[in-house]
This record gives sequence, C-alpha cells and structure tokens, in this order.
Amino acid sequence: MAKKIGVLTSGGDAPGMNAAVRAVARAALSKNMEVLGIQRGYLGLLNRDYINMSARTVSGIIQRGGTCLYTARCPEFRNMDGVLKAKGVCEELGLEGIVVIGGDGSFRGAGDLSSVGIPCIGIPGTIDNDIQCTEYTIGYDTAMNTAMEAIDKLRDSAQSHDRCSIVEVMGRKAGFIAVNVAIAVGAEAVITLERPYDLDSIAAKMIKTRDSKEGKHHFIIVVAEGVGQTENISRTLQEMTGIESRVTVLGHIQRGGSPTLRDRVIATEMGYHAVELLDQGIGNRIVGLKDGKVYDIDIQEGLAMQKPFLDERYDIFYDTAY
Repeated sequence: MAKKIGVLTSGGDAPGMNAAVRAVARAALSKNMEVLGIQRGYLGLLNRDYINMSARTVSGIIQRGGTCLYTARCPEFRNMDGVLKAKGVCEELGLEGIVVIGGDGSFRGAGDLSSVGIPCIGIPGTIDNDIQCTEYTIGYDTAMNTAMEAIDKLRDSAQSHDRCSIVEVMGRKAGFIAVNVAIAVGAEAVITLERPYDLDSIAAKMIKTRDSKEGKHHFIIVVAEGVGQTENISRTLQEMTGIESRVTVLGHIQRGGSPTLRDRVIATEMGYHAVELLDQGIGNRIVGLKDGKVYDIDIQEGLAMQKPFLDERYDIFYDTAY
C-alpha cells in the first residue's frame, strides 16, 4: 500500500509557501505516495478539511503569494487533548506523516504531534526570518524586496517635500528585515530592538547633514515593528529637528506578492528534503538552511537555539549611512 502524507500551512502566510506546497506534493507523488492538502492549518486537520492533491492540483501556484491551503489559528491544538484528537484524525485518514510549513508556533505543534506517533517535518515559512535554527526562512527575501520598493517610492515624495519618512517594517520582535532594507534603500538610520538607539544622536546627525555645505533636506529612517514606538519616534524627531516627519507603516503588504526566485528555489529544496525524511519514516525534524545548504534538526533542539543578530551588517550600515 502506498504511503500517505499530508501537508499544511500554519501561522502567518508568507510568499513562497505555495512553492513549498508544490514541492512537497510533487516530490511525494514521484515516490508513489498519496498526498492530502490539509486546509486551514491545524484547525483544518481537526475538522477533516482537506483535498486530495495531484500534480495538476499544484500546477500554476509556484508564482502565487499567500497559501493555496489557507491558514488559521487553532487554540484547541495548544493542549494535549487537541493533539490527541489530531492523532486520531491522522489515523482515521491513514496519514503516516505531515509536512508543516510555518513558524515557531507551528513547529511546537508539529513537535507535539510527533511525540504521540505522527511523524512531522517543519519547513520554516515566515517573512520575519526569526526561526533560530535556520539562516533563512521562506518569504524573507520577498518581504525585504517589497519593503525596499515601497521605500524607494516614499523617498521620491520625501525629497519633493523636504520631509523625513519614518517607515515601520514587519519582523515581529526581530530586526532582520529592518537592517537589510535600511542598507538597501540608503536610509539615514535604522532602529531595532536588538541594539540601543539614541534619538538625540539621530537628530543631531540630521541637523548636521541638513546644514552642511551640500545640504540634504529629506531623510529615511527604518524602524522594526517590534520597537513599538514609531509614532513617538516621528514626533520626537520632528520636535528636535524642525523637519516635518511622516510615518508609513508598510504592514501586511510585505506578506503578499509573487515570491522572488530565491524564495521559490529554497522553498522547493526544503519541500523536497521534507518528503525525503518522511519517506524514511523520520519525523520531529525542522528543515533549515545552514552554511547555505539544506539540512534538518530535531524540533525541540532547533527551537531552543538562539539566533545571532546581524551585528556586523548593522555596523556596516551606520558606517555608510552619512
């Protein structure tokens, strides 16, 4: 009898999730497995909300943002009763493993389900790049490019009006998107949770730059959403410098759009690797990127790791900002 596996997306959507779903389905089908696409994450698993997947089911989705399998929150899955209920559904459906595409909360659920006998493999799909055990998460590159393109447009307006644009980018508590985007757009400052910031120093540099011989009268400051002080930062800098400041919160626009080549390729590699593991009966693993290569690690071990910040890149930014 052919092995049967499931694939689901959970947590926040991210560009490239569809590429991962496609890779999982086609890699499994190439091994003569049956594949169920579980809709709306763990909630859909508990509700038996699924579709039978074929090569044609996933045709034409690699370039689409979002997730064709949808996603939803599932409070019931946060306790063991919900996990055991999910195990019963898996046994009823004949599932011998599940690929879970999502973030750290999704992986905790995958670890719980693995612990009760349903092998699960996690694929990191989140724009925030905040999964500790991987250098890269699906959606990260697309989100940064979306933010960069938006800020390039904002700069045109800021320059026309001699303004300072304070731009809040996503990333939850992590400043990875903020630092890289700040470098890419030539921002004057970047503010994240990982490093202390001094508005007096930023204001002084803005005034010095404005009053210099060449004279620059428009500015871009990138703020990571986890800082939570974007409006206050804008008001304070305007009061200190006399330069009109406007806040733009890019928000969920960064989650949408067609994924970049990098997101499509890495999602495909990770999806393929996940199926290889389940084909061998291996579960309780997170697929990640290490030294530029796809690898896998125990879920609990991976979630316990600490991810270093971009300290060197942060310093490079400030050494080249003014």
